[in-house]
Amino acid sequence: MSRINSCTLATLAVTIGLVLAGCSPEQTPPQKQQAEVAVISMAPQAQTLTSELPGRTKAWMSAQIRPQVSGIVKERLFTEGSVVKAGEALYKLDPAPYQATYAQSKASAAEAKATLSSARLKASRYSELVKIDAISRQDNEDAQASLQSADAAYQAAQASVASARIDLNYTTITSPIAGRIEASSVTAGALVTASQDSVLTTVQQIDSLYVDITQSSAEVLRLKRELAAGTLVGADKDGVKIDLLLEDGSQYAHAGRLQFSGASVSESTGSVTLRAVVPNPDSLLLPGMYVRAVLTEAIDPHALLVPQRAVTRSHSGATSVLVVVDGKVEQRLISIDRNVGNQWWVTAGLAAGDEVIVEGGQKVKIGDTVNSVAAKQSGSPAAVASN
Repeated sequence: MSRINSCTLATLAVTIGLVLAGCSPEQTPPQKQQAEVAVISMAPQAQTLTSELPGRTKAWMSAQIRPQVSGIVKERLFTEGSVVKAGEALYKLDPAPYQATYAQSKASAAEAKATLSSARLKASRYSELVKIDAISRQDNEDAQASLQSADAAYQAAQASVASARIDLNYTTITSPIAGRIEASSVTAGALVTASQDSVLTTVQQIDSLYVDITQSSAEVLRLKRELAAGTLVGADKDGVKIDLLLEDGSQYAHAGRLQFSGASVSESTGSVTLRAVVPNPDSLLLPGMYVRAVLTEAIDPHALLVPQRAVTRSHSGATSVLVVVDGKVEQRLISIDRNVGNQWWVTAGLAAGDEVIVEGGQKVKIGDTVNSVAAKQSGSPAAVASN
Protein backbone atom coordinates (compact mmCIF):
# COMPACT_ATOMS: atom_id res chain seq x y z
CA MET A 1 0.00 0.00 0.00
CA SER A 2 1.32 3.37 -0.95
CA ARG A 3 2.10 6.13 1.53
CA ILE A 4 -0.76 8.30 0.18
CA ASN A 5 -3.33 5.59 0.66
CA SER A 6 -2.10 5.01 4.22
CA CYS A 7 -2.60 8.70 5.05
CA THR A 8 -6.04 8.74 3.53
CA LEU A 9 -7.17 5.71 5.49
CA ALA A 10 -5.85 7.20 8.72
CA THR A 11 -7.71 10.46 8.13
CA LEU A 12 -10.92 8.56 7.33
CA ALA A 13 -10.60 6.53 10.53
CA VAL A 14 -10.23 9.67 12.66
CA THR A 15 -13.28 11.28 11.02
CA ILE A 16 -15.44 8.20 11.60
CA GLY A 17 -14.34 8.11 15.23
CA LEU A 18 -15.35 11.71 15.75
CA VAL A 19 -18.78 11.13 14.22
CA LEU A 20 -19.36 8.08 16.38
CA ALA A 21 -18.31 10.00 19.45
CA GLY A 22 -20.86 12.72 18.65
CA CYS A 23 -23.61 10.14 18.47
CA SER A 24 -22.70 8.56 21.80
CA PRO A 25 -25.82 7.73 23.94
CA GLU A 26 -24.22 9.52 26.87
CA GLN A 27 -25.05 13.00 25.31
CA THR A 28 -28.91 13.57 25.10
CA PRO A 29 -30.66 16.79 23.86
CA PRO A 30 -31.73 19.20 26.71
CA GLN A 31 -35.39 18.92 27.86
CA LYS A 32 -37.77 21.94 27.62
CA GLN A 33 -38.28 23.61 31.04
CA GLN A 34 -41.91 23.84 32.33
CA ALA A 35 -43.33 27.37 32.36
CA GLU A 36 -44.39 28.84 35.67
CA VAL A 37 -47.85 30.43 35.95
CA ALA A 38 -49.63 32.17 38.83
CA VAL A 39 -53.11 30.83 39.62
CA ILE A 40 -55.93 31.55 42.01
CA SER A 41 -58.28 28.91 43.35
CA MET A 42 -61.97 29.72 42.94
CA ALA A 43 -63.64 30.04 46.35
CA PRO A 44 -67.35 30.91 46.86
CA GLN A 45 -68.05 34.07 48.84
CA ALA A 46 -71.14 36.03 49.88
CA GLN A 47 -71.56 38.99 47.55
CA THR A 48 -74.10 41.79 47.71
CA LEU A 49 -76.10 42.34 44.53
CA THR A 50 -76.73 45.98 43.70
CA SER A 51 -78.12 47.92 40.75
CA GLU A 52 -77.21 51.46 39.72
CA LEU A 53 -80.24 53.16 38.24
CA PRO A 54 -81.08 56.70 37.09
CA GLY A 55 -83.43 58.81 39.20
CA ARG A 56 -84.85 62.28 39.86
CA THR A 57 -85.46 63.93 43.18
CA LYS A 58 -88.92 65.25 44.06
CA ALA A 59 -90.13 67.33 46.98
CA TRP A 60 -91.68 65.49 49.92
CA MET A 61 -94.57 68.01 49.80
CA SER A 62 -95.20 70.78 47.28
CA ALA A 63 -97.87 73.49 47.28
CA GLN A 64 -98.54 75.77 44.31
CA ILE A 65 -99.84 79.10 45.60
CA ARG A 66 -102.76 80.56 43.63
CA PRO A 67 -105.30 83.26 44.59
CA GLN A 68 -108.78 82.12 45.55
CA VAL A 69 -110.31 85.57 45.00
CA SER A 70 -109.60 88.23 42.40
CA GLY A 71 -107.94 91.50 43.29
CA ILE A 72 -104.90 93.77 43.16
CA VAL A 73 -101.74 92.64 44.97
CA LYS A 74 -100.96 95.28 47.59
CA GLU A 75 -97.94 93.65 49.20
CA ARG A 76 -95.63 90.60 49.07
CA LEU A 77 -94.93 89.51 52.65
CA PHE A 78 -92.10 86.95 52.28
CA THR A 79 -88.45 86.80 51.27
CA GLU A 80 -87.87 84.70 48.19
CA GLY A 81 -85.88 81.55 48.92
CA SER A 82 -86.59 81.65 52.65
CA VAL A 83 -88.27 79.05 54.83
CA VAL A 84 -91.91 79.80 55.67
CA LYS A 85 -94.25 78.27 58.23
CA ALA A 86 -97.64 76.71 57.62
CA GLY A 87 -100.28 79.48 57.78
CA GLU A 88 -97.75 82.27 57.27
CA ALA A 89 -99.05 85.21 55.18
CA LEU A 90 -97.45 85.45 51.73
CA TYR A 91 -99.47 88.08 49.82
CA LYS A 92 -101.96 90.80 50.72
CA LEU A 93 -104.69 91.69 48.19
CA ASP A 94 -106.72 94.90 48.29
CA PRO A 95 -109.51 94.02 50.78
CA ALA A 96 -111.75 97.10 50.24
CA PRO A 97 -114.39 95.55 47.91
CA TYR A 98 -114.60 92.42 50.07
CA GLN A 99 -114.92 94.46 53.26
CA ALA A 100 -117.85 96.32 51.69
CA THR A 101 -119.51 93.07 50.64
CA TYR A 102 -118.99 91.67 54.12
CA ALA A 103 -120.54 94.75 55.75
CA GLN A 104 -123.52 94.62 53.40
CA SER A 105 -124.03 90.92 54.18
CA LYS A 106 -124.00 91.65 57.89
CA ALA A 107 -126.59 94.37 57.46
CA SER A 108 -128.82 92.07 55.42
CA ALA A 109 -128.48 89.43 58.09
CA ALA A 110 -129.48 91.92 60.78
CA GLU A 111 -132.56 92.91 58.77
CA ALA A 112 -133.49 89.27 58.27
CA LYS A 113 -133.09 88.66 61.97
CA ALA A 114 -135.46 91.51 62.81
CA THR A 115 -138.03 90.19 60.34
CA LEU A 116 -137.70 86.75 61.88
CA SER A 117 -138.31 88.12 65.40
CA SER A 118 -141.47 89.91 64.24
CA ALA A 119 -142.74 86.84 62.41
CA ARG A 120 -142.06 84.67 65.45
CA LEU A 121 -144.09 86.97 67.75
CA LYS A 122 -146.96 87.15 65.28
CA ALA A 123 -147.04 83.39 64.81
CA SER A 124 -147.05 82.91 68.58
CA ARG A 125 -150.03 85.28 69.07
CA TYR A 126 -152.01 83.74 66.20
CA SER A 127 -151.49 80.25 67.55
CA GLU A 128 -153.25 81.35 70.79
CA LEU A 129 -155.99 83.33 69.09
CA VAL A 130 -156.98 80.50 66.80
CA LYS A 131 -157.68 78.36 69.85
CA ILE A 132 -160.51 80.72 70.93
CA ASP A 133 -161.72 81.30 67.37
CA ALA A 134 -160.58 84.95 67.51
CA ILE A 135 -159.03 84.56 64.06
CA SER A 136 -159.55 82.18 61.24
CA ARG A 137 -157.43 79.09 60.77
CA GLN A 138 -156.24 80.51 57.46
CA ASP A 139 -154.79 83.58 59.17
CA ASN A 140 -152.93 81.35 61.62
CA GLU A 141 -151.54 79.17 58.87
CA ASP A 142 -150.36 82.25 56.98
CA ALA A 143 -148.59 83.52 60.12
CA GLN A 144 -146.83 80.17 60.63
CA ALA A 145 -145.73 80.12 56.98
CA SER A 146 -144.38 83.65 57.27
CA LEU A 147 -142.35 82.54 60.29
CA GLN A 148 -140.79 79.69 58.35
CA SER A 149 -140.04 81.99 55.41
CA ALA A 150 -138.41 84.56 57.70
CA ASP A 151 -136.33 81.84 59.35
CA ALA A 152 -135.09 80.60 55.95
CA ALA A 153 -134.26 84.15 54.86
CA TYR A 154 -132.26 84.68 58.04
CA GLN A 155 -130.29 81.46 57.51
CA ALA A 156 -129.53 82.52 53.93
CA ALA A 157 -128.37 85.92 55.19
CA GLN A 158 -126.07 84.21 57.69
CA ALA A 159 -124.63 82.06 54.92
CA SER A 160 -123.95 85.20 52.88
CA VAL A 161 -122.13 86.69 55.85
CA ALA A 162 -119.98 83.55 56.18
CA SER A 163 -119.20 83.57 52.44
CA ALA A 164 -118.28 87.25 52.51
CA ARG A 165 -116.06 86.64 55.55
CA ILE A 166 -114.27 83.79 53.74
CA ASP A 167 -113.66 85.94 50.66
CA LEU A 168 -112.36 88.73 52.86
CA ASN A 169 -109.98 86.31 54.61
CA TYR A 170 -108.77 85.07 51.20
CA THR A 171 -107.40 88.53 50.47
CA THR A 172 -104.54 87.43 52.71
CA ILE A 173 -102.89 84.52 50.88
CA THR A 174 -101.16 82.11 53.28
CA SER A 175 -98.91 79.06 52.91
CA PRO A 176 -100.71 75.73 53.44
CA ILE A 177 -97.47 73.94 54.37
CA ALA A 178 -94.08 74.70 55.89
CA GLY A 179 -91.10 74.68 53.54
CA ARG A 180 -88.77 76.63 51.32
CA ILE A 181 -90.49 79.20 49.10
CA GLU A 182 -89.48 79.92 45.54
CA ALA A 183 -89.42 83.19 43.59
CA SER A 184 -92.60 85.22 43.20
CA SER A 185 -94.15 85.54 39.76
CA VAL A 186 -96.01 88.78 40.63
CA THR A 187 -95.22 92.08 42.29
CA ALA A 188 -97.30 94.66 44.13
CA GLY A 189 -99.89 96.22 41.81
CA ALA A 190 -100.47 93.08 39.74
CA LEU A 191 -104.03 91.94 39.06
CA VAL A 192 -104.69 88.32 39.96
CA THR A 193 -107.83 86.28 39.42
CA ALA A 194 -109.42 83.45 41.36
CA SER A 195 -108.11 79.96 40.44
CA GLN A 196 -105.86 81.26 37.67
CA ASP A 197 -103.59 78.82 35.82
CA SER A 198 -100.32 80.57 36.61
CA VAL A 199 -98.96 80.15 40.14
CA LEU A 200 -97.87 83.05 42.31
CA THR A 201 -95.09 80.99 43.88
CA THR A 202 -94.38 77.46 45.14
CA VAL A 203 -93.59 76.17 48.62
CA GLN A 204 -91.71 72.87 48.85
CA GLN A 205 -90.89 70.73 51.85
CA ILE A 206 -87.44 69.17 51.36
CA ASP A 207 -86.40 67.92 54.83
CA SER A 208 -86.86 64.53 53.17
CA LEU A 209 -87.11 63.94 49.45
CA TYR A 210 -88.57 61.36 47.13
CA VAL A 211 -86.31 59.81 44.51
CA ASP A 212 -88.19 58.33 41.54
CA ILE A 213 -86.11 55.57 39.93
CA THR A 214 -86.71 53.61 36.75
CA GLN A 215 -85.75 49.93 36.38
CA SER A 216 -86.31 47.70 33.35
CA SER A 217 -89.07 45.13 33.69
CA ALA A 218 -86.65 42.42 32.49
CA GLU A 219 -84.32 43.14 35.42
CA VAL A 220 -87.24 43.08 37.86
CA LEU A 221 -88.35 39.66 36.51
CA ARG A 222 -84.80 38.27 36.70
CA LEU A 223 -84.38 39.38 40.30
CA LYS A 224 -87.76 37.95 41.37
CA ARG A 225 -86.99 34.66 39.60
CA GLU A 226 -83.61 34.24 41.31
CA LEU A 227 -85.05 35.15 44.72
CA ALA A 228 -87.82 32.59 44.24
CA ALA A 229 -85.32 29.91 43.16
CA GLY A 230 -83.10 30.54 46.18
CA THR A 231 -80.10 31.57 44.08
CA LEU A 232 -80.25 34.92 45.83
CA VAL A 233 -81.51 35.85 49.28
CA GLY A 234 -83.06 39.14 50.39
CA ALA A 235 -80.46 41.71 51.46
CA ASP A 236 -82.50 43.50 54.12
CA LYS A 237 -85.78 42.45 55.70
CA ASP A 238 -86.49 46.01 56.82
CA GLY A 239 -86.53 47.34 53.25
CA VAL A 240 -84.22 47.88 50.32
CA LYS A 241 -81.44 50.32 51.12
CA ILE A 242 -80.33 52.85 48.49
CA ASP A 243 -77.26 55.06 48.22
CA LEU A 244 -77.13 58.10 45.94
CA LEU A 245 -74.40 59.22 43.59
CA LEU A 246 -74.69 62.92 42.76
CA GLU A 247 -74.16 64.55 39.38
CA ASP A 248 -70.53 65.38 40.17
CA GLY A 249 -69.81 61.72 40.98
CA SER A 250 -69.64 62.15 44.75
CA GLN A 251 -71.60 59.90 47.10
CA TYR A 252 -74.44 61.40 49.12
CA ALA A 253 -73.88 61.06 52.86
CA HIS A 254 -77.35 59.82 53.86
CA ALA A 255 -78.77 56.46 52.78
CA GLY A 256 -82.45 56.11 51.88
CA ARG A 257 -85.03 53.36 51.79
CA LEU A 258 -87.17 52.08 48.94
CA GLN A 259 -90.79 52.98 49.70
CA PHE A 260 -92.70 51.15 46.96
CA SER A 261 -92.42 49.63 43.51
CA GLY A 262 -94.78 50.60 40.71
CA ALA A 263 -97.70 48.32 39.96
CA SER A 264 -97.49 48.71 36.17
CA VAL A 265 -94.90 48.82 33.38
CA SER A 266 -94.59 51.87 31.13
CA GLU A 267 -95.64 50.93 27.60
CA SER A 268 -93.27 53.48 26.06
CA THR A 269 -90.11 52.63 28.02
CA GLY A 270 -90.72 49.10 29.32
CA SER A 271 -89.63 50.16 32.79
CA VAL A 272 -91.06 50.14 36.31
CA THR A 273 -90.94 53.21 38.54
CA LEU A 274 -89.56 52.78 42.04
CA ARG A 275 -89.87 55.45 44.72
CA ALA A 276 -87.43 55.89 47.60
CA VAL A 277 -87.38 58.27 50.56
CA VAL A 278 -84.05 59.97 51.33
CA PRO A 279 -83.34 62.26 54.32
CA ASN A 280 -82.10 65.76 53.44
CA PRO A 281 -81.18 67.44 56.75
CA ASP A 282 -78.60 69.77 55.16
CA SER A 283 -80.84 70.75 52.22
CA LEU A 284 -78.07 69.63 49.84
CA LEU A 285 -80.56 67.92 47.55
CA LEU A 286 -83.04 70.02 45.61
CA PRO A 287 -86.15 68.88 43.74
CA GLY A 288 -85.46 67.96 40.12
CA MET A 289 -81.81 66.92 40.58
CA TYR A 290 -80.51 63.98 38.53
CA VAL A 291 -78.96 61.23 40.66
CA ARG A 292 -77.76 57.65 40.31
CA ALA A 293 -79.38 55.37 42.86
CA VAL A 294 -77.43 52.32 44.00
CA LEU A 295 -79.99 49.77 45.25
CA THR A 296 -78.93 46.96 47.57
CA GLU A 297 -81.23 44.24 46.28
CA ALA A 298 -80.03 40.79 47.37
CA ILE A 299 -77.08 38.60 48.34
CA ASP A 300 -75.53 35.68 46.43
CA PRO A 301 -74.05 33.48 49.19
CA HIS A 302 -71.97 31.43 46.71
CA ALA A 303 -70.63 34.01 44.26
CA LEU A 304 -67.50 33.28 42.21
CA LEU A 305 -65.30 36.26 41.29
CA VAL A 306 -62.44 36.11 38.80
CA PRO A 307 -59.90 38.91 38.13
CA GLN A 308 -60.61 40.80 34.94
CA ARG A 309 -57.03 40.38 33.76
CA ALA A 310 -57.55 36.61 33.63
CA VAL A 311 -60.50 36.86 31.23
CA THR A 312 -60.16 37.09 27.45
CA ARG A 313 -62.88 37.93 24.97
CA SER A 314 -63.01 36.61 21.41
CA HIS A 315 -64.16 38.51 18.31
CA SER A 316 -67.55 36.84 18.68
CA GLY A 317 -67.85 38.15 22.24
CA ALA A 318 -67.31 34.81 24.00
CA THR A 319 -65.41 35.07 27.28
CA SER A 320 -62.93 32.46 28.50
CA VAL A 321 -60.16 31.80 31.01
CA LEU A 322 -57.17 29.46 31.16
CA VAL A 323 -57.25 26.89 33.95
CA VAL A 324 -54.75 24.35 35.19
CA VAL A 325 -56.11 20.79 35.37
CA ASP A 326 -53.75 18.01 36.46
CA GLY A 327 -50.79 20.23 35.66
CA LYS A 328 -51.92 21.03 32.10
CA VAL A 329 -53.42 24.18 30.60
CA GLU A 330 -57.06 24.07 29.48
CA GLN A 331 -59.35 26.77 28.09
CA ARG A 332 -62.71 27.23 29.81
CA LEU A 333 -65.62 29.24 28.38
CA ILE A 334 -67.40 31.25 31.08
CA SER A 335 -70.45 33.49 31.47
CA ILE A 336 -70.08 36.78 33.34
CA ASP A 337 -72.84 38.93 34.77
CA ARG A 338 -71.30 42.21 35.96
CA ASN A 339 -68.09 43.75 37.20
CA VAL A 340 -67.25 43.86 40.90
CA GLY A 341 -64.42 46.36 41.25
CA ASN A 342 -61.59 44.87 39.15
CA GLN A 343 -63.19 41.41 39.00
CA TRP A 344 -65.97 39.72 37.02
CA TRP A 345 -68.93 38.00 38.63
CA VAL A 346 -69.00 34.52 37.02
CA THR A 347 -72.40 32.86 36.55
CA ALA A 348 -71.35 29.74 34.59
CA GLY A 349 -68.25 27.87 33.45
CA LEU A 350 -66.29 27.75 36.71
CA ALA A 351 -66.70 25.83 39.94
CA ALA A 352 -65.26 26.05 43.41
CA GLY A 353 -61.69 24.78 43.49
CA ASP A 354 -60.86 25.52 39.83
CA GLU A 355 -57.37 26.99 39.40
CA VAL A 356 -57.49 30.00 37.06
CA ILE A 357 -54.30 31.40 35.50
CA VAL A 358 -53.94 35.11 36.26
CA GLU A 359 -50.25 35.62 35.40
CA GLY A 360 -48.06 33.95 32.79
CA GLY A 361 -50.92 32.89 30.53
CA GLN A 362 -49.32 34.65 27.55
CA LYS A 363 -46.28 32.35 27.80
CA VAL A 364 -48.20 29.07 27.49
CA LYS A 365 -50.60 27.44 25.13
CA ILE A 366 -53.46 24.97 25.58
CA GLY A 367 -52.15 21.52 26.46
CA ASP A 368 -48.81 22.67 27.92
CA THR A 369 -47.61 21.18 31.18
CA VAL A 370 -46.96 24.01 33.62
CA ASN A 371 -45.74 24.63 37.12
CA SER A 372 -48.46 26.57 38.99
CA VAL A 373 -47.91 28.80 42.01
CA ALA A 374 -50.43 30.73 44.09
CA ALA A 375 -50.96 34.33 42.97
CA LYS A 376 -50.97 37.21 45.39
CA GLN A 377 -54.54 38.09 46.33
CA SER A 378 -55.73 41.72 46.29
CA GLY A 379 -58.36 43.12 48.67
CA SER A 380 -61.96 42.19 48.01
CA PRO A 381 -64.14 44.90 46.40
CA ALA A 382 -66.56 46.90 48.47
CA ALA A 383 -69.30 47.44 45.93
CA VAL A 384 -71.01 45.89 42.95
CA ALA A 385 -71.73 47.91 39.84
CA SER A 386 -74.59 47.34 37.42
CA ASN A 387 -74.18 45.80 34.02
